[in-house]
Amino acid sequence: MIKIGIIVGSTRPGRNGEAVARWVHDHAVRRGDAHYELVDLKDYDLPHLDEPLAAATGVYEHPHTKRWSDTIAGFDGFVFVTPEYNHSTTGALKTAIDFLFAEWHDKAAGVVGYGVSGGVRAAEHLRQVLGQVKVADVQVAVELLMHVDFEDFTTFKPAARQEGMLSKLLDQVVSWSTALRPLRV
Repeated sequence: MIKIGIIVGSTRPGRNGEAVARWVHDHAVRRGDAHYELVDLKDYDLPHLDEPLAAATGVYEHPHTKRWSDTIAGFDGFVFVTPEYNHSTTGALKTAIDFLFAEWHDKAAGVVGYGVSGGVRAAEHLRQVLGQVKVADVQVAVELLMHVDFEDFTTFKPAARQEGMLSKLLDQVVSWSTALRPLRV
């Protein structure tokens, strides 16, 4: 069965990302078409790129990098849940991607963004980064607006239409992950 990681892309105290990622996970597991697992960057405590060699070498010295590598290598695809900070994704998510290289190759990803503008700019920046590590991003994205999908900008209450968009995103992530899997075997 295809294995999809739902990555919580923020480590900020009071973040909305955890609630959004749980919503993605709860919806996804009801589908039964893949194994879905939450991956919270907060649980990995990755510092800012402390490996002496470039990620492209695949040589990792630190236990936190090896643990992160093992986690990411085990997935066929991803759903990245990212807020938009200053027209981009978070530094923590960018760093987590930069820590590895080959572990990302030939996998699929979808983006669930949230923010004042639905996380659109964060998703676009994230797509550029993912392309560099050979992750194929799917066409559909979920754009959660702070003034529509969050009560008082803090409590996540997605509009009814968002579940349909999430289903389309997951359809594409699962199909692309399945199609790309033979490239890694």
